[in-house]
This record gives sequence, C-alpha cells and structure tokens, in this order.
Amino acid sequence: MNWLIRLLSKTGLLKGNLDNHLVRASMVIIYFFFGYQKWFDYEVKGLVPFFTHGPLISWMYPVFGMTGSSYFLGVSEWLFGALLLAGFWNKKLGVLGALGSVFTFIATVTIIPFMPDGWAPSAGGFPAMVGNVAFLMKDVVLLAVSFYLLKQDLAKVTTAAEIA
Repeated sequence: MNWLIRLLSKTGLLKGNLDNHLVRASMVIIYFFFGYQKWFDYEVKGLVPFFTHGPLISWMYPVFGMTGSSYFLGVSEWLFGALLLAGFWNKKLGVLGALGSVFTFIATVTIIPFMPDGWAPSAGGFPAMVGNVAFLMKDVVLLAVSFYLLKQDLAKVTTAAEIA
C-alpha cells in the first residue's frame, strides 16, 4: 500500500487546484443539464411531488404556478451555474454561486423526510429508500460539494482582502 501512496504522491495530484477545478466544473455541468430540463413539460410534471412536499419550496406553486416554478428553478440553476463558472476567474462571483448552491441543496434535502412513499415497505421501510427519495439523496453530496466550493472561494477572497 505504501508504494501506491508514494506513486500517487509523485503524480502531481496533490499539487495545485485540480480537485477544486474538477468539483467546480462538475457543478457547472450539473447546473447546466438540470436547468435545461426545467423548460420542458415532462419536467414540470415530474416536479409536482417535490414542490408539494418541500417545506422550503412549497410556496412557489401558489406564487408562480407549476410552469413558472419550473422556469424559476431553471433560471436559478443556470444563474448559480454561471456564477460558479465565473468563479474560475473571479472568486467573489464564485462565492455568490456557491452560496446560492448551498441554499438550493438545503431546500432539496429538506424534502426527503416529507416525501411520501419514499421508503420501501417491502424492505422494512427506512432506510430502504425508493423513487424520489433515492433521487434526492444525491443532493446530500451536492450540498457538501457546494459548501466545499463556498469555503474555498471565501478563503481566497478573504486572503486577497488581507493582503490588499
């Protein structure tokens, strides 16, 4: 095992910001594709259980309607993705994108306990997740990734401010 660790440490994986760049690029790609979906009827219909059971987003249907709520999410996702993309060059914009991303995934993760039929009764219920709950579990990781980007960009912005 030690030889593998030595080999990997010599590859340059630990140098530079490769991890940050990969995480940031992944989030930009995710936001692009998920934002794109929001403009189509199949996604508007697919979002119904999320909006109707999301404690932090249930207000959107009465305010914007079904289609408007989907469009709002699509615009938000593209905005946060664009800000994260801009974060490659401007860390202050990266902070805004990461902060929006953190709020996005807090909102979606809070849906998990309220999603009906999210736990398979045939497997004893919790923790055997199914359907929409299984889909939302990825947002736990995306929340952590968003927090990582926020922390990294904030550190760079505050370090630059201290130097100036």
